[in-house]
Amino acid sequence: MLEVLEDGSQQARRRLERLARRQQVSRSVEPAVRRILEAVRRRGDRALVELARKLDGVRLRADQLVVPQEEIEAAASRVDPPVRRAIETACRRIARFHRAQRERGFELEETGVRLGMRLAPLERVGVYVPGGTAAYPSTVLMNVVPAKVAGVADITVATPPSAGGVRPEVLFAARLAGATRVVRVGGAQAIAALAYGTETIARVDKIVGPGNVYVATAKRLVFGAVDIDMVAGPSEVLIVADGSAPAAYVAADMLAQAEHDPLAAAICVTTSEELGRQVAAELAEQMARLARRDVAARSLRRYGTILKVASLERAAEVANAIAPEHLELMVRRPRRWLRLFRNAGAIFLGPFSAETLGDYAAGPNHVLPTGGTARFASPLGVYDFVKRTSIIEIGRPGLERLAAPVLALAQAEGLDAHAAAVRKRMEKE
Repeated sequence: MLEVLEDGSQQARRRLERLARRQQVSRSVEPAVRRILEAVRRRGDRALVELARKLDGVRLRADQLVVPQEEIEAAASRVDPPVRRAIETACRRIARFHRAQRERGFELEETGVRLGMRLAPLERVGVYVPGGTAAYPSTVLMNVVPAKVAGVADITVATPPSAGGVRPEVLFAARLAGATRVVRVGGAQAIAALAYGTETIARVDKIVGPGNVYVATAKRLVFGAVDIDMVAGPSEVLIVADGSAPAAYVAADMLAQAEHDPLAAAICVTTSEELGRQVAAELAEQMARLARRDVAARSLRRYGTILKVASLERAAEVANAIAPEHLELMVRRPRRWLRLFRNAGAIFLGPFSAETLGDYAAGPNHVLPTGGTARFASPLGVYDFVKRTSIIEIGRPGLERLAAPVLALAQAEGLDAHAAAVRKRMEKE
């Protein structure tokens, strides 16, 4: 299926350029998304009910948009015990990791000057969880838990309606993680409801969570009215492997990404041409057994890459340029090489650190920067649900110390009123 490309070859350059152009947010859907946003902004719950019928094929009344608390509490009994225990384990591990992220404010004092930074959680957060007939409890946990750990008091989970109701796994995860409520609203209309508020759904301060191109576009368009986590693109993994890496593991992790989406990218950068050939053979063999092999095959045809490089130093250059969502170092002594790899959402060290473990239950967040944004962006965390406020208290001794430089700067910038505000205070009472 895939051939091993030599670093620097024309084929390799073309493939890397295609990876760089890969994106999800399409401007072609923007007019439709704008119409949905405006409809919800103007007509609130009425628009949500109409859009549920038109887009989701589900008939709801406005008083059915919010899932009753009794239904949420009863969901645990409808979840298979092994799945329930798995959700509980994942929730504990995610909470433990994110509690370690909590920050504190600080104060600085000098004569006549007291400065500080105060941290406070956001008041309301909206979490979008894709769904309908599918269930994504891991998405609930990864988005709700850090908000709850941060101290957010009001968390609304929005998920698409379906004729069978919200999946019990999602409801159980929402309750366990600490969500305040779950609403049966999906797509761009859910983002609009969270951003602008309706009669039933309160406006939030920030919206987080993944979604399709309509959801991603809606998040981009409401940014400014509310904060958002990121505009996420298709999933991606880059595996750096030397001759010690098990080819079967490399191929399995590439396919775990490829089965997500035809736009997903699975890349192997290796110092061993022999390993590259083994990975290609394993991909063909393992893919034949996948239920979603058609999706995986399309992904690999478009964006799957096996690149042979001369050294791990060169592999680091390639990885830093791509800045992948997931980076695996399947090499001897991976911690020795870790310092070379700067740009990645999450880094998995060694052959047993399967990216799938991070997706579900390792503990760190699986909401990661995509599409090269790991050059400047970070995983979702507690810090995303906390705002910082500067505190400034200055007495007369501090005023007298700061007046001269402040007056000089205000005059240099031609801001007379700024200077006057200080001079007034310097006058003896």
